[in-house]
Amino acid sequence: MNSADIVSCTDLVRRYGEGEAAVNALAGVTTGFAQGEFAAIMGPSGSGKSTLMHCLAGLDRPTSGSVVVDGVDIAQLDDRKLTNLRRDKIGFIFQSFNLLPVLTAEENILLPLSIAGRKPDQAWYEQLIDTVGLRERLTHRPSQLSGGQQQRVAVARALVSRPAVVFADEPTGNLDSKASAEVLNLLRTSVDDLGQTVIMVTHDQEAAGVADRIVTLTDGQIVEDRRVQTVGAA
Repeated sequence: MNSADIVSCTDLVRRYGEGEAAVNALAGVTTGFAQGEFAAIMGPSGSGKSTLMHCLAGLDRPTSGSVVVDGVDIAQLDDRKLTNLRRDKIGFIFQSFNLLPVLTAEENILLPLSIAGRKPDQAWYEQLIDTVGLRERLTHRPSQLSGGQQQRVAVARALVSRPAVVFADEPTGNLDSKASAEVLNLLRTSVDDLGQTVIMVTHDQEAAGVADRIVTLTDGQIVEDRRVQTVGAA
């Protein structure tokens, strides 16, 4: 970890249950992620990778330890301030897209800003639409889009508020290989061209190969943290 980290955690413990039945999903994790970095979190089922991401994103509160997002210790925030921080600083991409079926692609993309009562930065929005390649599909509803297009809408939605960090939870898990490559290239482009920070949980070694760095967990602890030679998603 260093002062340039956009998100970091120290001695992070997440315990479920009490007494002898207690299980540590995270057992003292300390790590950090820099601005403009594409990191993949990997590990076997039950290793703690999703728990780590949920704690870093403020979706789950750790049992002990600290999480700092863009200079703010989120463990010190009450629920209202934590909700505001997630809205302003964090983007989230789900495996299941989580688009609202009654809204168009454009309305889904702008939803976080609409909820916050904010207008988009028009120049950023136009750049984003061109980057995700959806300009011709903005008036379509999710049912009229392919899986890959729906996930690209979800990526744009996560990026539209220019968050400090984007978390992606198995973003290619429901996609075929062609759509997976499109979405991974889009995430790579958001890091390289838009300066975004992306932290992605994945079980797919090929998907992880698009990242700059792979953090591997086993039994709630980091067992490997290495830089990778990015080869691209195509």
